[in-house]
Amino acid sequence: MKKLLKRAALTTAVTAVAATAVAVTPSVAEAATYNGVCGSGYGVIDTLPLAGGTVFLTYNSSNGYNCVVTVRSHPSSYLVDVGASIKKSGTTQWKQDLDFYTTYAGPVYLYAPGACIDWEGEINGEINNQFHSHCS
Repeated sequence: MKKLLKRAALTTAVTAVAATAVAVTPSVAEAATYNGVCGSGYGVIDTLPLAGGTVFLTYNSSNGYNCVVTVRSHPSSYLVDVGASIKKSGTTQWKQDLDFYTTYAGPVYLYAPGACIDWEGEINGEINNQFHSHCS
């Protein structure tokens, strides 16, 4: 009977420790919030996650322009490599903003009604992209 009580107590303790470890484990990527820098009339239509932030693709249906911006999750006074790029699919000419920033890169605009687009963002060398998308 003592062995059963000890085993039950040990199992309960191990379970409690495991649950605590899971509860305090931070997420790998925290999403940034869109900052509205593309301007009025632009709505977010897609996002791409990065470990240090989020890439936002916005569209303005009244003028046919797409806009991409990469926003850091935790802006600071430290400059880091941040980029936002966009182009029409099938072309080679990227429109981009790539430099060292504290908060965000962009906005970068592309007029592409009815065309597929390629777009991407970067923070500290980590790149996420989407090709041949939003073809309407």
